[in-house]
Amino acid sequence: MDSLIITVAPVGAETSRKDNPALPVTPEEIADEAAKCAEKGASIIHLHVRDAAGEATQSKAVFEKTMELIKKKSNIIIQASTGGAAWMTAKERLRPLELTPEMATLTTGTVNFGSEIFSNSIPMVEEFAKMMSERGIKPEIEVFDVGMIQTALMLVKKGILRTPLHFDFVMGVPGGIPGEARHLVHLVDSLPAGSTWSVAGIGRFELPLAMMAIVMGGHIRVGFEDNVYYGKGVLADSNAQLVERIARLAGEMGRKVATPEEARGILGLTR
Repeated sequence: MDSLIITVAPVGAETSRKDNPALPVTPEEIADEAAKCAEKGASIIHLHVRDAAGEATQSKAVFEKTMELIKKKSNIIIQASTGGAAWMTAKERLRPLELTPEMATLTTGTVNFGSEIFSNSIPMVEEFAKMMSERGIKPEIEVFDVGMIQTALMLVKKGILRTPLHFDFVMGVPGGIPGEARHLVHLVDSLPAGSTWSVAGIGRFELPLAMMAIVMGGHIRVGFEDNVYYGKGVLADSNAQLVERIARLAGEMGRKVATPEEARGILGLTR
């Protein structure tokens, strides 16, 4: 079984300091949080950024500054979000790819996202995938429901993506696949041979799905984008606290936590 890759999603587009006062929002705060999370066992940062008012943005300049600061402080893999926020245009969402991060997210379908619609038409998905392929960016296929796996396989058949693919199952979003054990098993069983996968449980689903991933050979995403609590009604002190818990539990269950370099090897990153 591969070493466990822990991804941290410290910011997101929806979470605010009203949800958790410890949310990092400035480039400096995000870079500091990335370094602390790397020290505790995270090997990937799933990166969203905020503007000067603390609102979600896909500004190339803000991404560039944040990425530069992260690279100065740690060797963590930077995975840029092309999801942005549900209300953003495709052009806005593509901007971070111009910086050629090692990884980026690729959502392969449209999903109801609470009261909003997170729109990802097939032409849009193909456009995003082609840009990642042209720039040598490793896509993480973001799956909110099982049909999105089939769309990713269609992209392989068209020659836009190449196997092996890496998937992230985002589970528990209202409107997406529920965060239940049986659904995780179904998603994993639906993957093509040779794939790697991680799971991001939203809210109360974060910890139980993480425990399942440890024993099933998958990988894990945690962080304030998905969950701001450490326990029921108890806010987490930091993203690093959530990472540290997963690393500790993995160790107690006999699974080694991957360093960034080990994660690069597992995912086939070449730069």
